[in-house]
Amino acid sequence: MSARYKVGDTVRVRQAFPPGHCRTPYYCRGKSGVVVRCCGEYRNPEYLAYGTYDGPEEPLYRVQFMQTDMWDDYSGAPHDKVEIEIYEHWLVPETS
Repeated sequence: MSARYKVGDTVRVRQAFPPGHCRTPYYCRGKSGVVVRCCGEYRNPEYLAYGTYDGPEEPLYRVQFMQTDMWDDYSGAPHDKVEIEIYEHWLVPETS
């Protein structure tokens, strides 16, 4: 697998708002999380939605986020987390 990130890496979801089909949830864009799993390589569903089936495969990651970072008004336990599967082209290295 040609994965750019590995388990334990901190990444940020790109804050992009392209038109059309987009598999990355709006609420996680611009947020930082930690890679907890490399799920494999698959064809980009954003291209597949428009009938492009010959594109390259790319890594899909499971990224874990703190709920308190996702929602300003989150009232659950402060250690609650959410995991989202995100394709590599949506991720950038987190810079502190």
